Amino acid sequence: ARSRWAWSTAAPAIVCPPSPSPQRWWCASCPGFQRLSLRTTTPTARGLGRPTTWNSRPQSSRSWRGPCRRTWMACISGTRRIPCTMRWITGDGMLHAVRFKRGTAAYRNRLVPTRGYLAEQEVGRALWAGLAEDPRKSREPSRNGNVPGAQGSLKDSSSTDVVVHGGRALSLFYQCGEAYAACPETLEPLGTETFNGCFPADGISAHAKVDERTGELLFFNYSKVAPFMHYGVVSSGRELVHYVPVPLPGPRLPHDMCFTEHYSILCDFPLFWDPDLLPKGVHATRFYPDIPSRFAVIPRYGSTEEIRWFEAEPTFVLHFLNAYEDGDEIVLDGYRQEDPMPDSEQPFIPPVPNRYRRMMVYLTMSAMKPRLWRWRFNLKTGRTSEECLHPQVGLEFGIFNQRYAGQAYRFAYSAVSRPGWFLFTGLVKHDLQTGEAEEISFGAERYGSEAPFAPRLGATAEDDGYLVTFVTDMRKDQSECVLYDARRLSAGPFCRLRLPHRISSGTHACWAGAERLGCAGSMTTSRL
Repeated sequence: ARSRWAWSTAAPAIVCPPSPSPQRWWCASCPGFQRLSLRTTTPTARGLGRPTTWNSRPQSSRSWRGPCRRTWMACISGTRRIPCTMRWITGDGMLHAVRFKRGTAAYRNRLVPTRGYLAEQEVGRALWAGLAEDPRKSREPSRNGNVPGAQGSLKDSSSTDVVVHGGRALSLFYQCGEAYAACPETLEPLGTETFNGCFPADGISAHAKVDERTGELLFFNYSKVAPFMHYGVVSSGRELVHYVPVPLPGPRLPHDMCFTEHYSILCDFPLFWDPDLLPKGVHATRFYPDIPSRFAVIPRYGSTEEIRWFEAEPTFVLHFLNAYEDGDEIVLDGYRQEDPMPDSEQPFIPPVPNRYRRMMVYLTMSAMKPRLWRWRFNLKTGRTSEECLHPQVGLEFGIFNQRYAGQAYRFAYSAVSRPGWFLFTGLVKHDLQTGEAEEISFGAERYGSEAPFAPRLGATAEDDGYLVTFVTDMRKDQSECVLYDARRLSAGPFCRLRLPHRISSGTHACWAGAERLGCAGSMTTSRL
């Protein structure tokens, strides 16, 4: 029998980590959050993102709905106050995992012990400013380790994305940083990835891609120093085997990349820090609608000289979906934003204090009006064509069967964002051949996470599998791991597993099978 894992990551700002123990699982987010934080006016500390206040008592393993198992460490008790202000996107990362095996499921979670987190715990105060704060509040940015990241004044919280590569779970940060490794079976921290001693000086960005056909990890990074971007390939054996500069006109803010069987696609969008203010230490993001979007197409092991640049309509893309080769063309699917710099005066539900409106508008996916989009880059003529694949506004965080990554595919799934807040209310299944779409809702005041695709054992059809998501019911203050049959979303949940405690809203998730874990007899998935 084989087992499956559902991995994930979240970024809670206040946690109570117990002492680690190799003998039993432990939960780092359940008990002992400071109650003072519940009265904060910070929008991200309310609703689904608010701290958990439930205090657990030591318990032995017992069955819970599913059935699933849990074991609490006896050392989990009391309270602990983390020495930093409440911030969500840049909050300390936490891994959450669910394993499916022989009709049962097991859940565990664990804080990512980054250099930044440990440094703040050591001195008992915050050392880095939050995303929306003055960077000069970062008291000791040099203590962020040897990887400065794109901005330098932000803490590398390793709280954006998680991938499974070389039998390890790697958590990553969106403005570049170190790759923090964890054991897929225990979530035991394994330190930072070194790529056999060749880890890039500029770090690695979130949204590195794993090609399941080759086992390679494809990645990019970016910085404020020329050439401003690099692209690299890591072998299945975790060795850096290719690394080249990708020259840009100046500092940029790319967030994602994509790949085909023979090429990788990087981006240069006209949304970046104001070049006049940046030398003064002011990171003011601007959108320049008169500058075209640019896409770099580079052979997987190509040189800087082999990069082909393709121009397209001005926009910003937070997340791509998939890409593949079609004759002389490369097809790229993603979520094109109609309004990358939305008005902060729009209504928020619930209302947001004025001082937080500029920050919160970037956490409101629907305000940017993303739509599922397709670009075609003709390698023979150098021309670009583009079209809308689905007219619905507010779709993002796309997923598909990763066995088709870099290959022609038919089915994709998008998360439906709620207007006025960074929350997902449901899912849409896209048939990219017929144009048909099927939408489901998680239910009233129920919000889900990114939902990776888990292929059914022995599956041959592309959509034969499950979507695995973490859903929180705000009325019940309760979280579940929910599975949907990817072939028939409208049939409703295929399986619902109640978690032992509520988890806050996270960002990205992934699924990985046993063949990618380096351990016989088990299959796996993940979330941050």
